[in-house]
Amino acid sequence: MRFQAEAKNVNFIEAGKKVLRIERECLKQLERFINQDFTTACEMIFRCTGKVVVMGMGKSGHIGRKIAATLASTGTPAFFVHPGEASHGDLGMIGRNDIVIAISNSGESQEILTLIPVIKRLAIPLICMTGRAESSMARAAQVHLCIQVPFEACPLGLAPTSSTTATLVMGDALAVALLEARGFTQEDFALSHPGGALGRKLLLHVSDIMHAGEEVPCVLESASLRDALFEITRKKMGMTVIANASGEISGIFTDGDLRRVIDMNIDLQTTPIAQVMTPGGIRVAPQQLAVDALNLMQQKNITSLLVEEQGKLIGVVHLHDMLRAGVV
Repeated sequence: MRFQAEAKNVNFIEAGKKVLRIERECLKQLERFINQDFTTACEMIFRCTGKVVVMGMGKSGHIGRKIAATLASTGTPAFFVHPGEASHGDLGMIGRNDIVIAISNSGESQEILTLIPVIKRLAIPLICMTGRAESSMARAAQVHLCIQVPFEACPLGLAPTSSTTATLVMGDALAVALLEARGFTQEDFALSHPGGALGRKLLLHVSDIMHAGEEVPCVLESASLRDALFEITRKKMGMTVIANASGEISGIFTDGDLRRVIDMNIDLQTTPIAQVMTPGGIRVAPQQLAVDALNLMQQKNITSLLVEEQGKLIGVVHLHDMLRAGVV
């Protein structure tokens, strides 16, 4: 295969923008295929008690893998099966409670057409996504989702470009419509993405990352300012909580408060910490999401929050804890 050694006199920016214009126009025309067939497909998938099995050859297969992944991560169990491998044993991965989505722009993929009689014999519902309503796959399907585009963005009209984009968008439309029908939430999404930043943000609670027990800097109301400074130094959190004998929070004293009281020329040895503390302190519950606690820190421009349960101190969460946990 031979290519020119030097690039032709092409404006790459204009060529790229032309592709975007073509594909945008093709997607506008795709909207007319979001019709009753689309509704029927969504209802079939919603009622499915098994999994959605996506199939496609070549570029359609690459898009099919993405559609299956999107469905699976948004509440619709799904996986991809290669049609060629399915003919050699992988068809056994498909159960009678499953549903098949077969993808082919031409609608004449021989690898998929070979499988359709078996899929029909097993009474497995079949949805086909093709660019031709009169194609063999479209006629064999219980529901046909048309992904027809007027032309490819490829100037040769050969490389799948607009057609694969349209297929991907149709798959996204299915996934999102089903997501809404299932009432799928951020927390549900995080459960399938526990290793990612989103999962950490949505699944971690304050109790998972807070300091508790002996790690919590805390002195009694009767302690002196000097005692409080020692506690701040020992626990290395830039603050200490002040509590009464019952463990109820009275207030907080921070490094910032120290700079303020130094200007007051008070006696560090004899001044009670209760006299110079900031009463109250901003608090969160242990079951609160860590991301909500972080948002509160940012709103209040502070680095620590007190964790309380029934009015009593049970821990402290610091901005550094958020950083270590990957919440930020």
